[in-house]
Amino acid sequence: MKIVKVSFLLFIFFNTYLFADNNVEFEIWKNKFKTLAIKEGISENTFNIVMSDAKFLPDVIRYDRYQPEFYEDTKTYIGKRTSTKKVKKGHDFYKKNIDLINRIEKKYNVEKDLLLSLMGIETNFGTYVGKMDIISSLSTLSFDKRRSDFFTNELLILLKLIDDKQVDYKTLYGSWAGAFGFFQFMPSTIKSYAIDYNKDDFIDLKSSTDAYASAANYLNNMGWKKDSHCFYKVKLRENINKKYLNVSARKLKNKRRLKYFKKFIVDSEKLNFLNENMKVSIITPDKDIIPDAETLNPAYVVFDNYEIILKWNRSLRFALAVCTLKDKIKNEL
Repeated sequence: MKIVKVSFLLFIFFNTYLFADNNVEFEIWKNKFKTLAIKEGISENTFNIVMSDAKFLPDVIRYDRYQPEFYEDTKTYIGKRTSTKKVKKGHDFYKKNIDLINRIEKKYNVEKDLLLSLMGIETNFGTYVGKMDIISSLSTLSFDKRRSDFFTNELLILLKLIDDKQVDYKTLYGSWAGAFGFFQFMPSTIKSYAIDYNKDDFIDLKSSTDAYASAANYLNNMGWKKDSHCFYKVKLRENINKKYLNVSARKLKNKRRLKYFKKFIVDSEKLNFLNENMKVSIITPDKDIIPDAETLNPAYVVFDNYEIILKWNRSLRFALAVCTLKDKIKNEL
């Protein structure tokens, strides 16, 4: 018992020391970052107001290191995010916003079921947009070494949006990663694709109107092809060259025409209605996270639209879940 108590106390002391040390280092980082921000055109007044309360958040580091995409197998990940309850909630949300959603689908040529799916997975149809202080979250991740360059850029963009009065910093509460609104836009996405759809001189990504239009605008600009396929689950033969099996979402490699891959697919007949000359990729998403997982199962043939969802979120499982929920919602509309 004494050993357990001592170990626990040492754990508390060690972690308290680490966090205290990080807080000191964080303040040093903040001063250096101020120099960079001003050099990038952010006004000193804006920086002082917005960054004065920015804090190092240990929980953000924990969340970053323990994302569901890193440890949940594909079946579990998809199942949690595409339940019957979520499909019903999407259907109910559509009925309440039917005119708006139909107008946006027509204007941007992006299916309503896709937009509903993304909103459902990102924020449960706007009911959970996150409670983290985005300024502190982005500052913590910029200070951290794992993806410092990426988050430093996002923080600079956000400060510029605030400086230009395009975003009200007092409303900036969202995800631990710095994403905001019903569709969880990062600052760079807000800058490039968010739009004031209702023409009230304010982009409100926590309102259905601007949020839906902005998401549709993003997908349209990324090249989403309406009514085209996303993926098909397949069973692979053992003789397929393992170089064709993608386990990383960063960039899908070794694309080939579908007709080439069909000889390695046991149930290829279900793909006979597709154009055999289209280039596709094969993903085996469990191999990268599960020790001793089967190399070939589960496996999916994925198309261009799937890669558009990867641009939204670089996770093989996220993209599979979005397309799965999309199809389930479509069947109910």
